[in-house]
Amino acid sequence: MSLLDASRTWDVLVLGGGNAALCAAIAAREAGATVLLVESAPAAWRGGNSRHTRNMRTLHEAPLGPLAEAYPEEEYWQDLAKVTGGATDERLARLAIRGTRGHFAWMRGHGVRFQAPLGGTLQLARTNAFFLGGGKALVNAYYAAAGALGVAVSYGTEVVDLAIDDRRFASATVVREGATHEIRARAVVAAAGGFESNLAWLREAWGPAADNFIVRGTPYNMGVVLKRLLEKGAQAVGDPAQGHCVAIDARSPRFDGGIVTRVDAVSLGIVVNRAARRFHDEGEDFWPKRYAVWGRLVAEQPGQTGYAIIDAKSMGRFMPSVFPPVKARSIGELARALGLDGAALEETVAAFNAAVRPGAFDHGILDDCRTEGLDPPKSHWARRIDTPPYYAWPLRPGITFTYLGVAVDETARVRMADGRTSANVFAAGEIMAGNVLGRGYLAGIGMAIGTTFGRIAGEEAARHVRG
Repeated sequence: MSLLDASRTWDVLVLGGGNAALCAAIAAREAGATVLLVESAPAAWRGGNSRHTRNMRTLHEAPLGPLAEAYPEEEYWQDLAKVTGGATDERLARLAIRGTRGHFAWMRGHGVRFQAPLGGTLQLARTNAFFLGGGKALVNAYYAAAGALGVAVSYGTEVVDLAIDDRRFASATVVREGATHEIRARAVVAAAGGFESNLAWLREAWGPAADNFIVRGTPYNMGVVLKRLLEKGAQAVGDPAQGHCVAIDARSPRFDGGIVTRVDAVSLGIVVNRAARRFHDEGEDFWPKRYAVWGRLVAEQPGQTGYAIIDAKSMGRFMPSVFPPVKARSIGELARALGLDGAALEETVAAFNAAVRPGAFDHGILDDCRTEGLDPPKSHWARRIDTPPYYAWPLRPGITFTYLGVAVDETARVRMADGRTSANVFAAGEIMAGNVLGRGYLAGIGMAIGTTFGRIAGEEAARHVRG
């Protein structure tokens, strides 16, 4: 019998093929349900944005594997509350956080291996568990575990419609190799990501600025499942113009460049726009807590363009981008290479240098190297840019995932617009991350949300089926 045979009814249908989907599929199968996972990408591209991840922010009360010291719940929560500015559902946020306490052992039990943080990965040895081999190794381990358990997988299978009536899912219409199929299931887990690959939808949310965005992750997150859920009466949560948006190298490919395109030199130097003017505090907080604001900041600049500039003193202190920097012996020469006004950039650098108040430089702490009398200031790690050669990276907004999603409760059930919960529709991962991430980002929190709610969604879907 074909996996997509309309005469068959599965216990649990999982829509999506990344971390959250795989956690849900494994959890549902271990709970005794028959499970079909449909992934829109072909097998070689499976895994969604999870292929590009490196780590998960993890609660622990004592050293755990490669994790040092302790990272208690309250500190984790305060870190999240700070970056979101309070735009989060505390109940669901704490649920995601608490769930990470048990993830380390569960993930190891399903083939994931961990390693110490790579050199240049700042301030994360205590808070984030890094995957050996990165996200692709994690995805491969989960697919192997799911296959061994008997989870069925259909690749290259695009969901085009969902049959949901009176809060109850009946079937999904999918297209595979040009043929249309109806898949019936007793419960469904929507874990198909956001809409960041849908350039037309991004333009609706952002306007013409979106034309200059680069999509860091998979080209397959078109938001079809999200749109169908909203059309069928799911309650929306989050702002379509909010998301995980990072300043990345402007030379990156339009899709799927991944984490290696990120420019991590920002906190060590200055960032200017096309007018060669600074526009934000480059040293306001540790990079893992603030790097995701820079995509939006660059998006607000003319042409959605910026330039990160450092001197020779800062080289080797950060994870390098996959693209080499622009290099010059003087600031004027650097400006010409970047297509900027030389006098304007020299003036900006001179004003910055004059405002620097030297202290004890330490990129591992919030040090006392700052500026005075400068707007915007640089709060930490401010050092004069005066040692040639000088280096620069052109920047564009790199969108990772969007925060518009569907509302869920503590059981990962989707809430409907009328306030009631769905009978058998569950959601996990990016498609519901807006419940926790109204804005901002904290390194590793996406994997924490996806893993916690993926496991919950799979277990609760199987529980629903058992009745």
